[in-house]
Amino acid sequence: MKPKTDRVESIDILRGLVMVIMALDHVRDYFNYGSFFIDPTNVETTTPILFFTRFVTHYCAPVFVFLAGTSAFLYGRNKTNSQLSKFLLTRGIWLIFMELVVNNLIWTFDLTYSFPILQVIWAIGFSMICLSFLIYLPKKIILAIGIIIIVGHNLLDGIIMQGNSLEAIIWYLLHQNNTVVLGPDKMILFHYPVIPWIGLMALGYCLGQLYLKDLDAKLRRTWLLRMGLGALGLFFIIRGLNVYGDLVPWAIQDTNTKTIISFLNVTKYPPSLAFVLITIGPALLFLYTIENVKNALTNFFLVYGRVPFFYYFLHVLVIHIAAIIGIIISGGNWRDMILTADVFMNEKLATYGYPLWVTYMVWIGIVLALYPLSKKYMIYKINNKDKWWLSYL
Repeated sequence: MKPKTDRVESIDILRGLVMVIMALDHVRDYFNYGSFFIDPTNVETTTPILFFTRFVTHYCAPVFVFLAGTSAFLYGRNKTNSQLSKFLLTRGIWLIFMELVVNNLIWTFDLTYSFPILQVIWAIGFSMICLSFLIYLPKKIILAIGIIIIVGHNLLDGIIMQGNSLEAIIWYLLHQNNTVVLGPDKMILFHYPVIPWIGLMALGYCLGQLYLKDLDAKLRRTWLLRMGLGALGLFFIIRGLNVYGDLVPWAIQDTNTKTIISFLNVTKYPPSLAFVLITIGPALLFLYTIENVKNALTNFFLVYGRVPFFYYFLHVLVIHIAAIIGIIISGGNWRDMILTADVFMNEKLATYGYPLWVTYMVWIGIVLALYPLSKKYMIYKINNKDKWWLSYL
């Protein structure tokens, strides 16, 4: 008998889909030739297949953060603001701890933590802490705050800090993607500046109102369709005008393909207005389309969507171990896969990697291999709702 749950399946299916796609990007990080030092979105050096391999994974982080806000709303449906705020605050602190201590370790296998990276788990954790305070405001005010942040934060693009002063580091945490060298063998990457992610989670929280049980499903789907098409339309208008909405303007190139790549090459760190529109728009349309669809494929994605925390940490660990096995088989030095600051400073993996087709094969293999364990954990969570600590995992 299938375990019963009151979760919204379409949201879990979308989350599961982006979790599977996310694994492709992480496998590419560890396996594709030159991936540690080559930018797959560089118009001058990339190829169409490499660019779009990277572009499709752009959907993962924003959709994940957006849906984290939606899940927060749904989690708090039968709770007081005080109870929801406490959960968001403690979970946010927990996620930041897991990012700094556990996630950095499994990404690098570096026990000295010489190159900590603040990634998406950090951004989700900090945004949850902010949301724990925002929920006391009226929903319309939360919506307004989210829109103002997403639409207006690119006005801050011109503020550029240098160095490692306290003021600069605070700005890197808030809005400027930057790497800070702290010594000959120590550096830190502020990869997910939090301001736009806070706005995106706030918008996701407001989306949760469309999934209240007393709301007509037809009305919900109408809103999802309108918002999805509206976001896509705004993307093409704003990106086409090429005046505001992204850190890097697009330009006509010497081929049509390169021009398309330039147009679609929107900024993720931090996520620009154009980036949010081109990723969240299709996500809303997916929710509109998938709501009444039920088949083997949606059931497959559903599993990963219901255990995202478990799957995230497990898949990074497995990918990293697989990369070490691969470098040993190919005759390389496995110690180079211990990703210390020295590895990056001296570009020790500059010539490491495999063709893109190998990346895709490894990705498919790892996703399929993790399915049985993920499904078992999903069923365990459903059957043990009384265990409070499972909501943090």
